Amino acid sequence: MTDQSLAFPQLEQVEFEQNPEPRCPVALLLDTSGSMAGKAIAELNAGLKEFEQTLKNDNLAALRVEIAVLTFGGKVQALDVTGGGQKGIPFDAHQAFVTADRFQAPTLDAQGETPMGEAVQRAMALVQERKEIYKQASLDYFRPWVFLITDGRPTDNGWEAVAEQARQEEGRKGLSFYAVGVEGADLKTLAKFSDQRPPVKLKGLAFRELFTWLSKSLSTVANSQPGQQAPLPPVGWAAVDTSH
Repeated sequence: MTDQSLAFPQLEQVEFEQNPEPRCPVALLLDTSGSMAGKAIAELNAGLKEFEQTLKNDNLAALRVEIAVLTFGGKVQALDVTGGGQKGIPFDAHQAFVTADRFQAPTLDAQGETPMGEAVQRAMALVQERKEIYKQASLDYFRPWVFLITDGRPTDNGWEAVAEQARQEEGRKGLSFYAVGVEGADLKTLAKFSDQRPPVKLKGLAFRELFTWLSKSLSTVANSQPGQQAPLPPVGWAAVDTSH
């Protein structure tokens, strides 16, 4: 083990001491498979920039919301979200999550197949690891969000078991799972990842509206207290009514 690997958690502990606000961890799972090439990935990138700016405009959310980005296009990657590029990092919750004030939207490109099952599994593991870090630091936290955006269906093996694991974890209130289907997505398959809420179909390529809603929703949560039920803003970017 290198000195650098020992130092990173110490730096994080300093950050927790400087910012002792309760945390709301969010894992964004973004489909970057080949079918997202062209206008879809361009609009997704624009939406991420909107997400970054809107969250930073809320001073409390900027300190409380922590964001990790995982992409799945050909392979699953956790991204460095402090540099604005598409640099991969280890699947390590110390590195993957950053507070919104430090978040820089990555610029994504599209290629490969859709290993969605592995992406969801990696995200759930990171969220669980992050919760353990909060507990060790005696930091309060909100229920984590896993937010999936895809225009397809899983192409990897074993995704059904991962979907069952996601349903169980949400059932025990370990996380909140949201799935958004872009044009071409298999909504029936996406529904297998969550019992609590049906997947929502995106209206056209309204990624900016989607990410504005997501940032406002997270701001609402961040301005409440952990354990409170925070009413989320209405969904205006969906192609169907999502009330249930």
